Amino acid sequence: MDDCIFCKIVRGQIPAQKLYEDEEFVAFNDIRPAAPVHFLIIPKDHIPSLAEVSQEHVGLLGRMLQLAPMLAAQQGLASGFKVHINTGKDGGQEVFHLHLHVLGGKRV
Repeated sequence: MDDCIFCKIVRGQIPAQKLYEDEEFVAFNDIRPAAPVHFLIIPKDHIPSLAEVSQEHVGLLGRMLQLAPMLAAQQGLASGFKVHINTGKDGGQEVFHLHLHVLGGKRV
């Protein structure tokens, strides 16, 4: 998607404070953090929302969730963290590219 801000981050057209990157995912700090530690994990492929996933995305979703505790530990969240996915406009989704929020650093 040409106008998707997260796709632009994936392509390197918009800077982001990246915490992790591999062939499938990018993780970066949220620009409006809601906790002392707040980062996003996004797939490099454009998937508009969780409501748009299909059977072909099962492996990708599992790997995405597997990254969350590894990256949370690297960010010092040994005592716990919260993970959430906003889905659709009524679900609070603002950027329509699937993304996982990881928050911690205090009780959130």
